[in-house]
Amino acid sequence: MVSLDDLILAREKMKGIVHSTPLDYSKTFSSLSSNNEVYLKLENLQKTGSFKVRGSYNKLMSLTKEELQKGVVAASAGNHAQGVAFSSQMLGIPCTIVMPKGAPLSKVSATKQYGAKVQLQGNVFDDALAYALELKESMGATFVHAFDDEAVIAGQGTVGLEILEQLPDVEAIFCPIGGGGLIAGLALAVKEKNPKIRVYGVQALACPSMKQSLIEQKPVMVESSPTMADGIAVKKPGEQTFELVQKYVDDIFCVDEMEIARTMLMLLERNKLIVEGSGAVALSSLLYKKGNVKEKKVVAILSGGNVDVNFISRIIERGMVESGRYANFSLILKDKPGQLQKVLSFITELDANIQSVILEHVGENIYPGYAQLELSLETKNHDHIETLKKVLKSNGYGVKDNHNFS
Repeated sequence: MVSLDDLILAREKMKGIVHSTPLDYSKTFSSLSSNNEVYLKLENLQKTGSFKVRGSYNKLMSLTKEELQKGVVAASAGNHAQGVAFSSQMLGIPCTIVMPKGAPLSKVSATKQYGAKVQLQGNVFDDALAYALELKESMGATFVHAFDDEAVIAGQGTVGLEILEQLPDVEAIFCPIGGGGLIAGLALAVKEKNPKIRVYGVQALACPSMKQSLIEQKPVMVESSPTMADGIAVKKPGEQTFELVQKYVDDIFCVDEMEIARTMLMLLERNKLIVEGSGAVALSSLLYKKGNVKEKKVVAILSGGNVDVNFISRIIERGMVESGRYANFSLILKDKPGQLQKVLSFITELDANIQSVILEHVGENIYPGYAQLELSLETKNHDHIETLKKVLKSNGYGVKDNHNFS
């Protein structure tokens, strides 16, 4: 079992290699969070873009000289891959990362740039994992698990040690949970130093494996739904991480896709921080008041910021739609002069900003003598959107919402 001494030793090993990330007080999020004092632990600014490098570097530093010479193997579609590749580069050892064929090109490229040999295998993570374990045997290399490993847990737990130094009077910490490596190490550090500090885990509602495991009192496999918090979409937590979570974590909350999207957008807008879905869940649980945490000095861990560039615009659009800041809908109008101008005048009179206009005269649902108008609008809030729709409908236009994120 991992001990506090293991975490302290890990902290010493990674000095000068891994950043001690900032702890940033946020007046904005404090005011939105039941009068809590909210501090953000910016692991999205960590080397490789997430906390994962802490655990991977500590794991590699725990290997013997002979083990290092044989190299390491890992399976990952994201942050763990980059953490292991970076750590291997720092130590100058061979590194092979197995990623599923559908892994984002940006993450494959970043992993290669850290000097790793990348092999694409299978269509899902489980296929990549099985192949990585085969490679481990054939190469005689060491397999670096993403979370269920004592050295990895100890490395991740250094986040907790830093928080205690940066904010000694912290009263509660909110931490994302996937397989459980981060929160297991962090909760151990915090509770062994000060048992009065509350530690809360946060999962995506789409994949609540640790929460369900605690209910059933053993690690269990859960069915998952697609989620933008893919970094914590782990269907079954680790054995070692489960034991530590069961012992040290006070409660686990879940956030849905709407709450995650809005939080990501707010972080980008208010704090100029790019944070991935899994990195935003801890703050999201505070903003949407999960649990009864009020007027406390709290830390939310932003665990990573590796958002695929091609996905950022969709995240922003979704967040804006969910918060009522953007609307896209279609309506049918008569194909006569002045009809388009008439519709647009209703919209401008209600202070909506027209971003795009598409007018189609031919289509499956467009009858002769009519046209279909698709509008993209910048709006104020949900009430503003409903007022726009009400005015259009009262003037004889049927309105169809084009956004469907279910």
